[in-house]
Amino acid sequence: MNVLVINTGSSSLKYQLFDMENQIALAGGVMERIGESQGIMTHKTFSQGDEHKTKKTITIEDHQKAMHLMAELITQKIDAIGHRVVQGGEAFKSATRINENVKNAIQENNPLAPLHNPPNLIGIRLAEDLFPGKPQVAVFDTNFHQTIPEKAYLYALPYEYYTKHKIRKYGFHGTSHKYVAKKTAALMGKNLEELNLITLHLGNGCSICAIKQGICLDTSMGMTPLAGVMMGTRSGDLDPAIFGFLMDNTGMSQKQIDEVLNKKSGLKGICGLNDLRDIHDRSAQGDKLAKLAVEMFAYQIKKYIGAYAAVLGRVDGLVFTAGVGENDEIVRAKALADMSVFGIELDLAKNDVRSSEPHTIHGTNSRVPIWIVPTNEELQIATETCQVLKNSI
Repeated sequence: MNVLVINTGSSSLKYQLFDMENQIALAGGVMERIGESQGIMTHKTFSQGDEHKTKKTITIEDHQKAMHLMAELITQKIDAIGHRVVQGGEAFKSATRINENVKNAIQENNPLAPLHNPPNLIGIRLAEDLFPGKPQVAVFDTNFHQTIPEKAYLYALPYEYYTKHKIRKYGFHGTSHKYVAKKTAALMGKNLEELNLITLHLGNGCSICAIKQGICLDTSMGMTPLAGVMMGTRSGDLDPAIFGFLMDNTGMSQKQIDEVLNKKSGLKGICGLNDLRDIHDRSAQGDKLAKLAVEMFAYQIKKYIGAYAAVLGRVDGLVFTAGVGENDEIVRAKALADMSVFGIELDLAKNDVRSSEPHTIHGTNSRVPIWIVPTNEELQIATETCQVLKNSI
């Protein structure tokens, strides 16, 4: 079965086509800057280990144009379509075959993810028109975190805010955490149900997850992707009274403060840069704020590791993934320094070696294995799409 995975963002469209029988990618690409005067179209095809890439600057007026371009570029057969949907709320505990009721439920969750769910739904509706009769499945970022217990997902607010407005922790990056947890268990030669893992998805957006015997017990992101450790441009956890203080003392509106917290904070807020490669370069040149940003980031990661070690009681593995998690040896070294009390000891030489393959970086005396496992959210979505369709036969 060939499964097309679609991830529709507010101004982008990412896609990948998988041959699921052989577990390989056949084609993929991204349409960027949709709606702007100068868009970018990148398309790749894969054959027998070779990659052919086409990149063009082109005007992409809207998502409909982007989807039509994608459909023209993909020449292989498509049997089914899997969609990334960010927010499933409490309506969806697992990946679900799409019908009118599912689309309506996704729309009802729009207030919980106003920047993500609407374009996700646009992608679903356009795909129905472009690929009539092809089964479609929604895979939600929030699915994996639906096992978090009430004591962990509720906020200490009046309970009616939860019952009336669904204010609670939902968590995100679920497909990534699920993929790397399963992959790590396989690499360790064990069943996931035997293991307690802390998975760290560290990129421009970051989330950390406590997984006990295959079940998510807690995760760092909250009702929105703003919570948790500081990120490229997001503040992460902060005192909620700061919001009102800023409104009272700066004259900024709620919308302006929201813009600051999501797009002008985090690493960028501290040192003016959000790409850690640039930040490390500045730090090496003696920039004190760049150095501070890295120290803050690593410190917050360390705190979550300690907290989740306490939640799990026993840690059988740490798993780093995503762009920063897989490639930033400086952040990993700082985050894992002086963690021997938890049985965590890093091998600095191994940590400095970069590889596109999964590998370990722990020292010989470490009781806890430390893994770097590249994530593949698209493959996880394709896998869950196949499972849903198999179960619906």
